[in-house]
Amino acid sequence: MLENDVKKVIFSSSAAIYGNPIYYPIDEKHPQNPVNPYGQTKLIIEKIMDDYDRLYGLKSIRLRYFNVVGADPKGRIGEWHDPETHLIPNILKSTFCGGKTFDIYGDDYDTKDGTCARDYVNVEDLINAHLKSLEYLNSSEETNFFNIGTNKGYSVKEVFAECEKVTNITINRNKISRREGDPAVLIADYTKAKKVLGWHPDKTLKDSISSAYEWEKMLNNMVG
Repeated sequence: MLENDVKKVIFSSSAAIYGNPIYYPIDEKHPQNPVNPYGQTKLIIEKIMDDYDRLYGLKSIRLRYFNVVGADPKGRIGEWHDPETHLIPNILKSTFCGGKTFDIYGDDYDTKDGTCARDYVNVEDLINAHLKSLEYLNSSEETNFFNIGTNKGYSVKEVFAECEKVTNITINRNKISRREGDPAVLIADYTKAKKVLGWHPDKTLKDSISSAYEWEKMLNNMVG
């Protein structure tokens, strides 16, 4: 980038840099203690970007995503992983394969229904965050970082219930013991992005699941 005189970059970082939360909603001042290699590498790159800013004037915006969901409502692009590891796509995929039973890892967390709660941000809202970050970077030429989430948490049980509403299909699940390292709650405080970038999420969880379901139906028709 420096050799080609590129001095601005928007980096896809992650809420994983925070590790297990000591409070929530999580703001950008939360301690950074990643608990897995994914979070470690994101944090290392953020630190390298600070070094390059000081040494070479390479300015950056780091967007710390929480759980990104949804697909392009026009069906042009969506999630397509092999293997798929994300909760919502896997739930939706199961509606095409004859009643798969899902394991819910623990229902005894300190949450409203005992299952883990996560902050789900729609991919279209995420795109808007990138565009507003570009505007900010071009006008301020200042390195900065922002949480991208919704300040709302949805439990695993609530996600299943919303998927059943969208698909009109009953999805089988089975409770098993907790997985080691799963925090009870991960919810973003996006106040800084709202104040500095003028960004806020517009899409609901239902919007995200609906667009993701249309995408999964298209994929299923392609491979079927």
